[in-house]
Amino acid sequence: MKDDNFLRANNAQHLWHPMGHPGAMRANAPTIITRAAGSTITDIDGHDAIDAVGGLWCVNLGYSNDHVKEAIARQLYDLPYYSAFAGSTNPTAIEASYAVRDFFAEDGMARVFFTSGGSDSVETCLRLARQYHRVRGEPNRTKFLSLKRGYHGTHFGGASVNGNNRFRINYEPLLPGCFHLPSPHTYRNPFNETDPATLAQNIAAAMEDEIAFQGAGSIAAFIMEPIQGAGGVIVPDASFMGLMREICDRHGILMIADEVITGFGRTGDWSGSRHWGVQPDMMSCAKGITSAYFPVGAALVSEKVAETFETGGEVAGIFHGYTYSAHPVGAAAVVACLEETLRLDTKTNAGLRGTQLFEGVKTLAGKHDIIGDVRGGHGLMTGVELVSDRAKKTPLDMAAMNRIQKATYEAGAMVRIGLNNILMSPPLVITEDEVTRVLDALDKGLSAA
Repeated sequence: MKDDNFLRANNAQHLWHPMGHPGAMRANAPTIITRAAGSTITDIDGHDAIDAVGGLWCVNLGYSNDHVKEAIARQLYDLPYYSAFAGSTNPTAIEASYAVRDFFAEDGMARVFFTSGGSDSVETCLRLARQYHRVRGEPNRTKFLSLKRGYHGTHFGGASVNGNNRFRINYEPLLPGCFHLPSPHTYRNPFNETDPATLAQNIAAAMEDEIAFQGAGSIAAFIMEPIQGAGGVIVPDASFMGLMREICDRHGILMIADEVITGFGRTGDWSGSRHWGVQPDMMSCAKGITSAYFPVGAALVSEKVAETFETGGEVAGIFHGYTYSAHPVGAAAVVACLEETLRLDTKTNAGLRGTQLFEGVKTLAGKHDIIGDVRGGHGLMTGVELVSDRAKKTPLDMAAMNRIQKATYEAGAMVRIGLNNILMSPPLVITEDEVTRVLDALDKGLSAA
């Protein structure tokens, strides 16, 4: 590896970073993270910080899980790659498909289609949803419903159902036939409704109205995150997902649960859907499937969907896939990661430490007037919305948000900024002491504003 002087001189000079302005990255070089252990990251200057972002909602097992690392190394020596396109496979792909299907059996999932990540998985679900209806003889079901503030990746399909215009405006026109319903966000919603259960009923009524307007026979699927992540950690009422499920069933619309963030224990249960007692027709997942040690995602389908494809005619052929689908090294990482996820019972720790983090931030809200809303309380997902005026809910400006993020990092915790929200999703193996350190650092960061 090149020396530190080379790295500093070339930082952001040749690499375009996701989710950032190229000019801004060159003018303000990003932090260079050189190593990590447990829940702690270390930058090029030797500064340590608790990673309260968990990489990007994904390093569930922390950075030091040798079981997963060793499985990847062994597989690299045995078989570093072979195609899983029709006609060939590899042993770890077979084992990984069984492991993932078994992990989500309680959610009603029956088959697995491996991808390279979350955006791929969403795209796969959207394409399979359209094809499912075509196989059943309803080719006019092509439209999609989703929620505002939802995040579903950056492919053209995922961006089209995304509910945040930051990921849409510069790339329009996108996929036609995508329509967005209000988010179950009690702090900001068009109904000015603060009661979560009533808000859920309002959105259900809006969904019924949109279906009637579009025509149920034109809609393929409804996609939602069980808890909206990148949109600000928006936790719906306990009734919400079930209401959406019932409406979908009544109108012949598939329900896709985007579990890319919420799967594998982050919500305090093994899936976000299970947290609300709902079985979707499809699930997209990634991130925690390998704890981000290797880029893998998966689209899962229920027995109902699987049977339609497996007994269908020529139109049921799946002419979709990725070069790295069911990559043997990725599959080995999946198997090892799921073994460790279950062995460590990460969902239980996520519940305990998530409550500690959530309650700790609520305490900080009594000290810092710029905290307008605190969201979470279900596993290790916490969102803090910052405002310059609590009464008017005026979003805090980005200059102040960046100062808070920088000061928090200097005080010992890496947090993520999403507009005027601070988002925290630390590794599911984080300790009680480490959560306390995150809260102390955030306190100092908020004071810097």
